[in-house]
Amino acid sequence: MFTATKSTVDVLKTISKGKIFDLGMPLKNFMPHAPLHPPFLFAQWAKHGDYQNGCCSPSNDLIVMGGHVGTHVDALGHIAKEGKIYGDIDANETQHGQQGLAQGGVNEIPPVITRGVLLDVAGYLGVDHMDAKEPINGELLQKTAEKQGVEIQENDIVLVRTGWIQHFDNNDLYTGHHSGCPGVDLDGAKWISSKGALMTGADTLAYEVWPSAELPVHTHLLAESGIPIMEMVNLEELSAENVYEFTFIMIPLNIIGGTGSPIRPIAVV
Repeated sequence: MFTATKSTVDVLKTISKGKIFDLGMPLKNFMPHAPLHPPFLFAQWAKHGDYQNGCCSPSNDLIVMGGHVGTHVDALGHIAKEGKIYGDIDANETQHGQQGLAQGGVNEIPPVITRGVLLDVAGYLGVDHMDAKEPINGELLQKTAEKQGVEIQENDIVLVRTGWIQHFDNNDLYTGHHSGCPGVDLDGAKWISSKGALMTGADTLAYEVWPSAELPVHTHLLAESGIPIMEMVNLEELSAENVYEFTFIMIPLNIIGGTGSPIRPIAVV
């Protein structure tokens, strides 16, 4: 079972202004998604006037989407290494098709309220956004933290900004299907895990440098270290206001056996 250990009361005491930063990207038709994941599909299933009851008319929606579309969190069971998910659990024995994962599912990630840290790598480099396929190693993360005057503490949420979310409305460019995306490399992932991070996230489609056939960063963080990954996190407003430390709140959907879940994380200062 994935558990958070920081005192919620202590974390909430650090809030001084009560300002909320919405870190989730809007869900809409035709939004970017990885080629192997189902897209987000929305329709107004019943419109006003279809069913009339006196002066009142209802309307409702149909939503279809993959668990790894939009701003989302990867469960530990999302990636297996040599047939084993985190905890030395046999992937074949724990996966059950329409019943999902018996262990390692996103339902094992509880609501999170803890300290969050932004590592604004694009800001450190003095660019609006990093280049396609540009890697972020441990040294670059360390230098960014030092410049910002922040220190990663055990059980922190570590969010890495590349600025790539600025391309979100350009499906081909943002997904990196042809040209690639910047991201954390294996050295950077090991730097994050060595700090005892509770979770980590970034503003790109795949968190790590993309394309990546073997997903070494996902493998290290999820299957080896037990650190969930959040992707497509909007870090632009935090960067614009130079907010590097905050209270981070994230609640995944309670999808039994799911390998991931849409989220709408927030930062509060």
